Amino acid sequence: MAATLEGKTAVVTGGSQGIGRQISLDLAKQGASVVVNYSSNKQKADEVVSQIESEHGRAIAVQGDVSSASAIKSLFDKAEETFGKVHIVVNCAGTVPPNYPTVVKTSEEDWDRVYAVNTKGTFLVSKEAALRIPPGEGGRIVTISTSLAATLLPNYAAYTSSKAAVETFTKILAKELRGTKITANCVAPGPVATELFFRGKAEALIETFSKQPPLERLGEPEDIAAVVSFIVSPQGEWINGQVIRANGGVAA
Repeated sequence: MAATLEGKTAVVTGGSQGIGRQISLDLAKQGASVVVNYSSNKQKADEVVSQIESEHGRAIAVQGDVSSASAIKSLFDKAEETFGKVHIVVNCAGTVPPNYPTVVKTSEEDWDRVYAVNTKGTFLVSKEAALRIPPGEGGRIVTISTSLAATLLPNYAAYTSSKAAVETFTKILAKELRGTKITANCVAPGPVATELFFRGKAEALIETFSKQPPLERLGEPEDIAAVVSFIVSPQGEWINGQVIRANGGVAA
């Protein structure tokens, strides 16, 4: 992978596991200094940082709840103290309600938690990014949604609606960043083989999901990270205000 991000600093929320982990690794391979944000699993975050450093990259792990404005400010402060100005921000932190309940079986607490992380968290991180990324230097803000916003499967109301709000928010943010040369885009994966996807699903359901795309397989974190890597590269500047459904054809 070409080192097209030399001299850039990237913040990846939820950057220690799943899709976020692969994005952190790929951005480092392109030459970016990476700030790996994580919520609770310090060991996994340290493993990502160690891997990046062993491959001659630069990275730090910073704990912080994305639904806390003060934690997000501290995250960006630490990034700037360590590596200088932030240029790339990828919102990968996310959560789903346990056991994928129907609307009537979704508790108020689970609904609020999903929206706090997925929607409010993306808002807070993207807001801080828009304030901190230097204008005129080709900054990038990437949010992560889901292709469930196109397929609208039952049992995913809280998760899907929280991400649909992110898609709309991102399109508006891109227009509000006019004149700054900062782009804002949303990547919406289909089913991807991560710990979060497998959690709570029976083998039969996993098999059903894997057969949905015309390519007849689950996505891999590398599939999504490759899309993000292009968007944040200098070559990706003309992609702006878009929702990219990276799902192998399962949804348009």
